Amino acid sequence: MTAADRRRPSSETSRAVDRSAGELATLAARRMEEKLAWYRELPAAERSQVGLVAQAGISEFIAWFRGNEDSAPSAISIFANAPQELTRTVSLRHTLDLVRTVVEVVESRVESLAGPGDEQLLRESVLRFSREIAFAAAEVYAGAAEARGAWDARLEALVVDAVLRGEADDSMQSRAAALGWDEVGHVTVVVGTTPLTDGGAAASVDALRRAVRHEGGEALAIVQRTRLIAILGGIEDPLAVVSSVSDRFGEGPIVVGPTVPHLFAAGRSARAALSGLSAAPAWPGAPRIVESHALLPERALAGDVPAQRRLVDQIHRPLARSAQRTLLATAEAYLESGRSLEATSRALFVHPNTVRYRLGRIEDLTHFDLTQPRDAWAARIALALGRLSDADRASRTSPRPQLEETSKPVRSS
Repeated sequence: MTAADRRRPSSETSRAVDRSAGELATLAARRMEEKLAWYRELPAAERSQVGLVAQAGISEFIAWFRGNEDSAPSAISIFANAPQELTRTVSLRHTLDLVRTVVEVVESRVESLAGPGDEQLLRESVLRFSREIAFAAAEVYAGAAEARGAWDARLEALVVDAVLRGEADDSMQSRAAALGWDEVGHVTVVVGTTPLTDGGAAASVDALRRAVRHEGGEALAIVQRTRLIAILGGIEDPLAVVSSVSDRFGEGPIVVGPTVPHLFAAGRSARAALSGLSAAPAWPGAPRIVESHALLPERALAGDVPAQRRLVDQIHRPLARSAQRTLLATAEAYLESGRSLEATSRALFVHPNTVRYRLGRIEDLTHFDLTQPRDAWAARIALALGRLSDADRASRTSPRPQLEETSKPVRSS
């Protein structure tokens, strides 16, 4: 049937529909209260806003039915009074429930509103209107989601950038709260290379975010040149999660920083992870997924001062205490002898079993096993850094030699 062939409602039907606006709005509100549990659970202010949308929908239907049905109904007038934030609370499915409820209300009054012979026409008009409004609602929510996605992406980039710079200020706090990260705990920064994907950086970030969410966590991520940087939250075992989503990173090492209590302490995790990624090439045998702590020796050699300090604090300082000097001497002799028990025992004039016992004490004290090649290498670097630190401290605290003043004889004139 063409637009010209479509029959117009009678003046009696048009007037009846026009007069029913208030009654239909009241019935729609009552029906929503009875049938829609999500509507009953809304705060009073948001229920009022949803009611305004329903009332605007009925008014738009009446105006459209009374006027030119050949044109599409205006969705702008229906959703104009609804704030943008309402799309966060009322989902598209809820909006379709709302449209369906309003349609049921109007259909229930067809017999009393339609004039003789207009019953079918009124039913068809209601169905056409509901179809158009459903599509219009989908467009409204798609536009809101697109705008929110673009805004969230900008906020996400700002938050991650602030974490990388260590700027946990008020602006970062407000942005994190807008992203729902103000109360997220167990935060870990993970750094790897950006994968080569058709969708570019945005596709890589979206894929990683979805994969982490599938594992039960949350993720903020950005692409920074060739690096894919992610902040994982709500995860107690980050290594397991990173292992599950490692295919979302490009080739090469994936460095996992230390876990911190919340986002505002994530700068420390980010610095360790980025430092580890830069130093990872110095360890050819490193696993693909490696903790930043495991790369302490390489980070220290690359000039990472916090890594140097941590190595010294973990190995050199405990052994340099006066009560542990024999352990320090044993560690130095053992490492200098190429980790030979016999050579160490000869150098120290002790039995090899004594050396074994002291090595066990060293492991208990430092958590580094000097019988393992990598731990031994880390210990050599730590002891060297410790000696340099002691020498520097001694040079700064020792008194400087004063030059003796010499007086020249004064000649008498």
